[in-house]
Amino acid sequence: MLKIKLLDESLKNKIAAGEVIERPASVVRELLENSIDAGAASSEIEIAGGGVKLIKVLDDGAGMDRDDALLSLQRHATSKLGCEDDLFNIVTMGFRGEALPSIASVSRLTLTTAPKGGALGVSVETVGGEVKDVREAPSPGTSVEVKDLFFNTPARRKFLKRESTEIMHIIDAVTRLALSHPEVRFVLRVEGQETMNLPATEGLAGRLHEVYGGEFVDGLVALSREAAGVKLEAFVSRPGNFRATRSHQMVFINRRPVREPSVTHAVYSALEGILPREMHPLFFIFLEVDPRRVDFNVHPQKREVRFSEKESVYRIVKRGVMDAIRAGRLGEGGAATDMEAASGAGEAPAGSAFTAGYQMPAEGARAPSVFEPLALGIKAQTPYIYLGETFLAVPERGGLMLIDHHAAHERIFFEKFLKGLRLESRQLLFPRQIKLSPKEYMTVLEHADMLAEFGVELEDFGHYSVVVRSLPAEMDEADLRGILADAAQEMLDGEKPGKSLREAVAARIACHASIRGRKILNPEQLRALLDDLSACGDPEHCPHGRPTRIFYSMDEIKKIFKRK
Repeated sequence: MLKIKLLDESLKNKIAAGEVIERPASVVRELLENSIDAGAASSEIEIAGGGVKLIKVLDDGAGMDRDDALLSLQRHATSKLGCEDDLFNIVTMGFRGEALPSIASVSRLTLTTAPKGGALGVSVETVGGEVKDVREAPSPGTSVEVKDLFFNTPARRKFLKRESTEIMHIIDAVTRLALSHPEVRFVLRVEGQETMNLPATEGLAGRLHEVYGGEFVDGLVALSREAAGVKLEAFVSRPGNFRATRSHQMVFINRRPVREPSVTHAVYSALEGILPREMHPLFFIFLEVDPRRVDFNVHPQKREVRFSEKESVYRIVKRGVMDAIRAGRLGEGGAATDMEAASGAGEAPAGSAFTAGYQMPAEGARAPSVFEPLALGIKAQTPYIYLGETFLAVPERGGLMLIDHHAAHERIFFEKFLKGLRLESRQLLFPRQIKLSPKEYMTVLEHADMLAEFGVELEDFGHYSVVVRSLPAEMDEADLRGILADAAQEMLDGEKPGKSLREAVAARIACHASIRGRKILNPEQLRALLDDLSACGDPEHCPHGRPTRIFYSMDEIKKIFKRK
């Protein structure tokens, strides 16, 4: 008796759909890639019910006649491969011929298409992948309407997230394709409301400006480089413009958004010595590689690639970023100065507690030796000194306390937020207009009440912009766009084990609100800092778990100096 049997066609298609169609955003991505391959200059997307109820993509591409339309709904039917060699020379976004049949097998799909030039088109209706109706349709271009996604695979539907989360994934998918195809117009409507409208523009910089705004783009260094058959165009954080999250890190290979760890590592490696610990750069990397030197056929959803010469690509990205950052620093006053600013190293600023406690000798005078009682002079004049621009040394009874004043302020603000003790908030004399990405824009508006609890009051200004009308006084000079972007990312990530969403967002805002490098405390401010820190529930750690203060007893100090 045979135990092995062939699966029926319906089950084969559902299995294929499980690999290709993960969620509604997967459908949107596949349909948009088909539109791009068809030469569309404009693609319009309509969404209802988070993409489960309806996804409709309309484009003005080449279109198909009746025979091609029917063939396109069969598995592994494609116009993009002619022979086996073409599989190793992929020049299109799609090529497997799985998208339409996979989508059709788990939905009620209607394909309406007609070729350009006046030829009559066709409308094909399918249910669960089975063709139910075929009729003539004169409309040029192509429209694909997907209804009741996963209606026949309820187990798949129950794993989808809430509607707003699925919409965010769709916005992200559209944004990534729009970034790499600036010559195409993209319009997204959600529940009949226009959510994105990105007209065609010239160049990648223009598209970044459309999506994220001028303030965001001004914080990036643009670079281009070509070597060893690889063309690189990229936009990377300027020194000092870093984030606490890994949002806004995108890699595109031959205009296809992918995950490529080696390219990401090359960027981080190029920023070594500049990038502060536990901070992350923004970057958009666009690589053009000979398609015969890169394999896109390694992941069902084409998210990953394999290079034949990974090391050369790595070197080109790393060297390109290093050269661009170095050139930018030199243009702003010298590499050494910027390196010190980014790392917090260098001499103590004028007017700091250190210079107050110890005056440099007059020109020509003999500098004090290490054997003179310098420490006694410092102790007599001031109760603390600055070590660099972030750390303080404070004499304590029986020893010495080292304090990270940035981490200490994070803990203080974080606990005030969570206790409902709003920081002293003030109305801005000139409200700030902040442009966000569509995903960030929708997210911060959805959680505007939570932000208001933390003293950040904003309102919708339209066109992916919000107006910030009030802020805690401590955030007067903070990077508002960075605050909202980091907060939005935490909101999108959702609750994590052991930490509520409110705690995660409060920690991010507290990080921005706290004292930054180059701001020096006076004695009154330091005393207030120490008192507030001592009143905290956990005065020893910042919200991210780093220590705020470390105490060395006299016995420990003696041991360091090998004294009994």
